[in-house]
Amino acid sequence: MPQDDTSGGDPANSADPADSIERLLAIMARLRDRNGGCPWDIEQTFHTIAPYTVEEAYEVADAIERENMADLKEELGDLLLQVVYHARIAEEAGQFDFAAVAGAIGDKMVRRHPHVFGDLQVGSAAAQTVHWEALKAEERTRTKGGQDSAATGALSGVPQGLPALMRAEKLQKRAARVGFDWPDAGPVFDKIAEEIAEIEAEIATDGGKERLESEVGDLLFAVANLGRHLGVDPETALRRASWKFERRFGRVEDAFGHQLEGVSLDEMERAWQDAKKDE
Repeated sequence: MPQDDTSGGDPANSADPADSIERLLAIMARLRDRNGGCPWDIEQTFHTIAPYTVEEAYEVADAIERENMADLKEELGDLLLQVVYHARIAEEAGQFDFAAVAGAIGDKMVRRHPHVFGDLQVGSAAAQTVHWEALKAEERTRTKGGQDSAATGALSGVPQGLPALMRAEKLQKRAARVGFDWPDAGPVFDKIAEEIAEIEAEIATDGGKERLESEVGDLLFAVANLGRHLGVDPETALRRASWKFERRFGRVEDAFGHQLEGVSLDEMERAWQDAKKDE
């Protein structure tokens, strides 16, 4: 998102959270003002801003992973801006405003924590998780936005736009809540071996790219299931594996002065193993 000059006519900055929010809302209103606002900001819609919203959420996660608090503060601000942006567009369309967004999530938190804001007694974090999921399931069966929700099944409401591994895990968790799950990780290993064998069979019979893609997808889904049973978030695990690969491959490039043309695979493999040993 382009950096806008918002210095002219800004409300004064303040350390008070309420004042800071009001200042941000005023800045966004000024940017979207068709009489002297920013041309780029004025043109944006829910759909054009959505990719930035997803990107900012990942940048928050990246700052947390790097344990960089200065970056985290900045990225959280960027993510908050996305909420303000969407709320402003909705307000202009007469749908809702930022106050309605904040009020709705406040109501939801109170509703989902009756053990804090009500009289319900919950003995442990595990029991609270069970109760939380039950409340979410109940909410999914209610009408949303004034229209009946057609999808009220156990797997309803898992966003299609989630990263594939994250969505796979969420679908598996939903199915597990209604008893559709293996009791432990043991059978998952068997399932992974089965899926690998099916991939090998497809390669041997040349069943075509579409069938091979299907089998590879089944394997990845099974691996996500293994991570879930082992208490490992598959999305985080793969992200860290990618960072590890990037770091080690950088060491390989360093070993050859970033000139890998003409370097044999055996030489690169030895440099890779050296990088692993150094870690």
